[in-house]
Amino acid sequence: MSESSKSPNSPPPPVPTSADVARLAGVSRATVSYVLNNAEAVRISEPTRRKVREAAEELGYVPHAAARSLRAGRTRIVLLPTPNAPIGPLYSAFLNELQWALRRLDYTVVQYGSLGLGGDEAARAWAELRPVAVISLGEIALTAHGVATLKRAGARAVITMGPDRVPGAHALVMNQEDVGARAAAHLVERGRRRIGVIVPDEAGLELFSGPRLAGACSVAGAEVVEALPMAYTEESAGALAARWRGLGLDAVFAYNDEYAMLLMRALQDEGLRVPEDVAVIGADDLLLGRLLRPRLSTVRIEMPTGGHLASLVDRAVREPSSEVTERHDLMAAVAVGREST
Repeated sequence: MSESSKSPNSPPPPVPTSADVARLAGVSRATVSYVLNNAEAVRISEPTRRKVREAAEELGYVPHAAARSLRAGRTRIVLLPTPNAPIGPLYSAFLNELQWALRRLDYTVVQYGSLGLGGDEAARAWAELRPVAVISLGEIALTAHGVATLKRAGARAVITMGPDRVPGAHALVMNQEDVGARAAAHLVERGRRRIGVIVPDEAGLELFSGPRLAGACSVAGAEVVEALPMAYTEESAGALAARWRGLGLDAVFAYNDEYAMLLMRALQDEGLRVPEDVAVIGADDLLLGRLLRPRLSTVRIEMPTGGHLASLVDRAVREPSSEVTERHDLMAAVAVGREST
């Protein structure tokens, strides 16, 4: 009987088991387990590994994650809370690379939508999935109590990305103040003294925009540093450009290259010359900024590869410590001067 002619009330086909894979591949169930769970302690020839994988694929067999977790005493889940706001191409590419690298190390990356959750409430929700590690981007302010909750639920590593350390967690420090300071210092070196700083209207970006503004304000030689709210829309950029002449500013540091390009176009539409009337600098060093005329000055953010961070996560999982945590500086910033300044 063909698949299309089966009765809708027919029982579903039996779920394939590891025993079925073992029979088809002509190996033991233990060998199937070693191969499909990527066990490194047992040496198995590549032809045998290939035979097991082909048999599993033919039967549609996949290992049972819950059963594997019970045997191992922990899951292989790395929980990555989903950012609630757009974080730009640079960070998106970094997070994608991180997920691929973790997958190659046999971790399962679970993105968790944490919208509406905060602090210890978020930690309890994450703990329900029993992750072996949590990488928090910093949007949710974890506390020492939240970290302890995760560890009691089996998390062997809690890693925070952001400017602040949390007791009990490994800290991946992202010094966003340095980005703002590098941008403002570059503008001051070019003879600009009255600097506007674009602060996105979009919620959720305060983790980055607040420290960047503070960094710009810390630079000696800037007479005025003014925060300028702007949404990532043509209308908002146009409204800001329309009142620019009344602001008395001769330069602008935009939150990132995308906001800088949007505002630069609006300024030019208002008849303002870049850089003669307004010097413009962004951040992230996107390729598109080099294709504009004038070419966009920027702050290049240098970050480690996702593979490097994945190896740090793996080491923290394999060598957990309840008392000793580490700090890793995750980025460096360098101003890159081009035609727009």
